[in-house]
Amino acid sequence: MSDYTLGIKELDAAIGGIRKGSNIMLIGPPMSGKEVILYYIMYNGAAKNENAVITVTTRESAISILEWFKDHKLVLPLARVGIVDCVTKTLGGAAVENENIKIASSPVDLTGIGVKISQFFEEYYMKKNIRKTQLHINSLSTILMYSNIQTVFRFLHVFTGRIKATGALGIYTIESGMHDEQSIATLKQLFDGMIEIKSENDKNFIRVVGLSPKPTPWFEYEIEGANVKIVGRK
Repeated sequence: MSDYTLGIKELDAAIGGIRKGSNIMLIGPPMSGKEVILYYIMYNGAAKNENAVITVTTRESAISILEWFKDHKLVLPLARVGIVDCVTKTLGGAAVENENIKIASSPVDLTGIGVKISQFFEEYYMKKNIRKTQLHINSLSTILMYSNIQTVFRFLHVFTGRIKATGALGIYTIESGMHDEQSIATLKQLFDGMIEIKSENDKNFIRVVGLSPKPTPWFEYEIEGANVKIVGRK
């Protein structure tokens, strides 16, 4: 069995699973269901494969993410789920931390975000002895809106290095078409592969590049509730 899987069986079969220590960019246009795909991978990792999953959210509050899973009747094993919430404080909401939620002041506060991620890593790896951990950052695009590329690169360099050192898995979402090519090329240096999404003629396609000897085919997918369903291929 491979070290990590996405839970989308056609993609997992095409790449033969994901090696531990891998860092992956998940890139695609707005409105293509990237969040649902990331939540799907999160659920597959935490609930089915018994990994710890740390999610950094710059788009939705931690509470609304947990509600999303509840609304879709997906039971997350909360002992293995940690969310770094960069949203609630910026909106002036009640920022209450608990076992599953740590609050960063904003997406600008990369030092604070880094500290909270490290706390979760220590909790799962050292205290709970969970040897497989995923780090998801959703999204780099929000962070890039507030910080320059050099600062974001340095921040990511620390955590992509930690992913490699601990045999974890990192997945980082970014909006395609929102950043200049130089910025994307700079960040790509940190990643082992990419999950690419594109939209054509009102259809969405996904493929994986860099994690197997050649790119996977483009698979057409549809989002049904909380499910990512492959319906064809190019």
